[in-house]
Amino acid sequence: MTDDSRELGVELGDLGDKLESVSYPISQDELLEEYGDTELEMSEETATLAEVIGPLNEEEYRDYGEVEQAIMNMVGDAAIGRKNYSDRTPPAAGEDRQDEGAPDQEGQREQESF
Repeated sequence: MTDDSRELGVELGDLGDKLESVSYPISQDELLEEYGDTELEMSEETATLAEVIGPLNEEEYRDYGEVEQAIMNMVGDAAIGRKNYSDRTPPAAGEDRQDEGAPDQEGQREQESF
Protein backbone atom coordinates (compact mmCIF):
# COMPACT_ATOMS: atom_id res chain seq x y z
CA MET A 1 0.00 0.00 0.00
CA THR A 2 1.37 3.42 -0.88
CA ASP A 3 1.67 6.16 1.72
CA ASP A 4 -0.47 8.48 -0.41
CA SER A 5 -3.39 6.10 -0.91
CA ARG A 6 -5.86 8.44 0.87
CA GLU A 7 -7.12 11.26 -1.29
CA LEU A 8 -10.11 13.52 -0.73
CA GLY A 9 -11.33 11.35 2.12
CA VAL A 10 -11.14 8.08 0.16
CA GLU A 11 -8.75 5.28 1.14
CA LEU A 12 -7.90 3.23 -1.95
CA GLY A 13 -5.31 1.13 -0.13
CA ASP A 14 -4.08 -1.90 -2.07
CA LEU A 15 -6.76 -1.29 -4.69
CA GLY A 16 -4.93 1.85 -5.84
CA ASP A 17 -1.76 -0.15 -6.40
CA LYS A 18 -3.68 -2.86 -8.28
CA LEU A 19 -5.50 -0.33 -10.45
CA GLU A 20 -2.21 1.36 -11.35
CA SER A 21 -0.86 -1.95 -12.66
CA VAL A 22 -3.92 -2.85 -14.78
CA SER A 23 -3.38 -3.09 -18.53
CA TYR A 24 -5.32 -0.15 -19.99
CA PRO A 25 -7.61 0.47 -21.74
CA ILE A 26 -10.03 -1.71 -19.80
CA SER A 27 -13.80 -1.90 -20.05
CA GLN A 28 -15.88 -1.04 -17.01
CA ASP A 29 -17.31 -4.56 -17.07
CA GLU A 30 -13.84 -6.13 -16.92
CA LEU A 31 -12.73 -3.71 -14.22
CA LEU A 32 -15.75 -4.41 -12.03
CA GLU A 33 -15.57 -8.15 -12.64
CA GLU A 34 -12.00 -8.15 -11.32
CA TYR A 35 -12.18 -5.47 -8.59
CA GLY A 36 -15.87 -4.62 -8.10
CA ASP A 37 -16.12 -6.30 -4.67
CA THR A 38 -13.09 -4.45 -3.31
CA GLU A 39 -14.06 -2.02 -0.55
CA LEU A 40 -13.09 1.63 -0.41
CA GLU A 41 -12.86 3.30 3.00
CA MET A 42 -14.50 6.70 3.27
CA SER A 43 -14.43 8.48 6.60
CA GLU A 44 -16.44 6.09 8.78
CA GLU A 45 -18.13 4.20 5.92
CA THR A 46 -17.14 1.72 3.23
CA ALA A 47 -18.46 1.01 -0.26
CA THR A 48 -17.40 -1.38 -2.98
CA LEU A 49 -15.84 -0.15 -6.19
CA ALA A 50 -18.94 -1.43 -8.04
CA GLU A 51 -21.24 0.63 -5.78
CA VAL A 52 -19.17 3.75 -6.37
CA ILE A 53 -18.45 3.73 -10.13
CA GLY A 54 -21.01 1.19 -11.37
CA PRO A 55 -23.72 3.82 -11.98
CA LEU A 56 -21.44 5.63 -14.46
CA ASN A 57 -21.86 2.91 -17.11
CA GLU A 58 -18.61 3.92 -18.80
CA GLU A 59 -17.55 2.03 -21.92
CA GLU A 60 -13.90 1.89 -20.92
CA TYR A 61 -11.18 3.58 -18.91
CA ARG A 62 -8.06 4.61 -20.84
CA ASP A 63 -5.77 4.84 -17.80
CA TYR A 64 -5.56 4.78 -14.01
CA GLY A 65 -6.21 8.53 -13.86
CA GLU A 66 -9.66 8.07 -15.38
CA VAL A 67 -10.57 5.36 -12.88
CA GLU A 68 -9.30 7.43 -9.96
CA GLN A 69 -11.21 10.51 -11.19
CA ALA A 70 -14.41 8.47 -11.56
CA ILE A 71 -14.05 7.27 -7.96
CA MET A 72 -13.45 10.80 -6.64
CA ASN A 73 -16.41 12.16 -8.61
CA MET A 74 -18.80 9.50 -7.35
CA VAL A 75 -18.00 9.09 -3.64
CA GLY A 76 -20.22 11.96 -2.54
CA ASP A 77 -20.70 13.13 1.04
CA ALA A 78 -19.62 9.82 2.58
CA ALA A 79 -15.99 10.77 2.04
CA ILE A 80 -15.89 14.25 3.50
CA GLY A 81 -16.19 13.47 7.20
CA ARG A 82 -17.48 16.39 9.26
CA LYS A 83 -19.71 18.53 7.05
CA ASN A 84 -18.98 22.26 6.93
CA TYR A 85 -16.01 21.83 9.26
CA SER A 86 -13.34 24.44 8.95
CA ASP A 87 -10.19 24.90 10.96
CA ARG A 88 -9.98 28.46 9.74
CA THR A 89 -10.76 31.50 11.78
CA PRO A 90 -14.37 32.36 12.66
CA PRO A 91 -16.39 34.21 10.00
CA ALA A 92 -15.48 37.84 9.49
CA ALA A 93 -18.06 40.57 10.07
CA GLY A 94 -20.62 40.32 7.28
CA GLU A 95 -19.45 36.86 6.12
CA ASP A 96 -22.23 34.28 5.89
CA ARG A 97 -20.77 30.86 6.70
CA GLN A 98 -22.93 27.83 7.41
CA ASP A 99 -22.15 26.26 10.80
CA GLU A 100 -21.33 22.61 11.26
CA GLY A 101 -24.57 20.76 11.95
CA ALA A 102 -26.53 23.13 9.74
CA PRO A 103 -30.00 22.24 8.42
CA ASP A 104 -30.39 18.94 6.51
CA GLN A 105 -27.38 17.44 8.26
CA GLU A 106 -27.42 14.69 10.83
CA GLY A 107 -27.01 15.92 14.37
CA GLN A 108 -28.74 19.18 13.57
CA ARG A 109 -28.61 21.72 16.38
CA GLU A 110 -31.29 24.21 17.26
CA GLN A 111 -29.96 27.71 16.65
CA GLU A 112 -30.90 30.55 18.91
CA SER A 113 -32.40 33.63 17.32
CA PHE A 114 -31.49 37.01 18.69
